[in-house]
Amino acid sequence: MEMTTGTILGLLAVGLAAGFLSSLVGIGGGIVIVPALVLIFGLGQKEAQGTSLALLSMPVALVAAFNYHKAGQVNWKIALILAVTFVVGGFVGSKLVLGLDTGLVKKIFAIGMIAIAIKYLFFDK
Repeated sequence: MEMTTGTILGLLAVGLAAGFLSSLVGIGGGIVIVPALVLIFGLGQKEAQGTSLALLSMPVALVAAFNYHKAGQVNWKIALILAVTFVVGGFVGSKLVLGLDTGLVKKIFAIGMIAIAIKYLFFDK
């Protein structure tokens, strides 16, 4: 992908939107960044997922998490357990997905997003 001024501005907009939505409602990487990288910037599904995971490897959410912490809205025990298991799951998942056909990966991703949307729309109490 060529890094034109338009591309950079677009990536900045996606990053701002993902960061905002991540701190607002807890979504960002999978629901905002991955589709944007595929549909707007033309990355392959696997490259978009890898890029999203790479950005999450950096302490990008630290500032937002600190704001939640100051308001008493972080359960650190749960966060630490999830962080450790996220590393293990991320390793296993990345090994698996890299061996799958890209079309199948896109379908799995889409089904996951649809299932979450249906749950939130119709079955969330």
